[in-house]
Amino acid sequence: MSVKHAKPNFSQSQVAEMVKRLFGLTESEISSLPSYDDQNFFIDPIEGGKYVLKIMNSEDSKNPALIEVQTHAMSFLHQNGLPAQTALPNISGQLMSLEEIDCGYGSQKYLVRLLTYLPGTTISKVPLTPQLLYETGKMAATMDTILQEMVHPHLAVLERENFIWNLSNLPLLEPYIHLFDGNPLEKVVKYVLYQYKTFVTPKRCNFRKCINHGDFNDLNVLVQPDGRDGHRISGILDFGDMHSGYYIHELAITIMYMMTEHPKPIEVGGPVLAGWESFLPLNEAEKDCLYVLVLSRFCQSIVLAHYSVSLHPENEEYLMITSKNGVHTLSQLWELGKEQVEKLWFQTAAQFSDKK
Repeated sequence: MSVKHAKPNFSQSQVAEMVKRLFGLTESEISSLPSYDDQNFFIDPIEGGKYVLKIMNSEDSKNPALIEVQTHAMSFLHQNGLPAQTALPNISGQLMSLEEIDCGYGSQKYLVRLLTYLPGTTISKVPLTPQLLYETGKMAATMDTILQEMVHPHLAVLERENFIWNLSNLPLLEPYIHLFDGNPLEKVVKYVLYQYKTFVTPKRCNFRKCINHGDFNDLNVLVQPDGRDGHRISGILDFGDMHSGYYIHELAITIMYMMTEHPKPIEVGGPVLAGWESFLPLNEAEKDCLYVLVLSRFCQSIVLAHYSVSLHPENEEYLMITSKNGVHTLSQLWELGKEQVEKLWFQTAAQFSDKK
């Protein structure tokens, strides 16, 4: 999101007033939580319970139907046993409200929701054991399978034509390749785009359609100790990139982001793939395209990070978090090649499944 001043900048006193007015809660503690486009606050009211107040940026707040579907999806997953947040109704009985407030940039409108607080730490902060990677792949497949059963009058908003984070829209990166002028990475990105257009696109008709979470990354998955020296998944966060897509896209996205946090990233694909296929086996076209789709997600992340830095150079450190590790891993995947990487992933997945 590049629109200047679209991100909210609410003070704690404004948040306290809003929580009291909208939800009848008196805070005993308010603390800011990290967010890129929006503003999130941890709320611990004297009335009991723990919550997250999510204030959407002013641009996304112009599309309430999309936020309504995202909110419904979270509730639907929760009802089906997955650890997603749910929204609490305000005193008017609504799950979100549009607030017009001046938080330093003039009067703007922001959609506000109060979400349940999920305990745990991000998966980025714990050892990514093969078993945890297996559970992550299984959770991603379970999530998309459940979302595919969801019914809502506004589901069509998830089509999101030209949404740049949809893997179906990889060619939309082409206008940004000039940012790598002279950088060896330019050659890799061009190669991936060529492989995508000539190899993946013709096979897409054989991919199975679904609704994608679209951002199942290392900061959007929460875990807690499982009592056996390991961890279990305790939360799924941030449905802001939800869109109509394909099952294989979610798997590629999950593998890519888990690779960014692993000391031996190439080894991640096998356990994640085994977990995914324990719930939803891939068809031949999906198997054949997995490698290029993982590279494609790396390209999306790296290219768009560089573009964001060109707009906001003062925020380079934060914007390049994933990109720094991703550049090395993308180059490594490219140098190893499709045949060698796929052999490792699919053999490891088969061995992992045999032990189950």
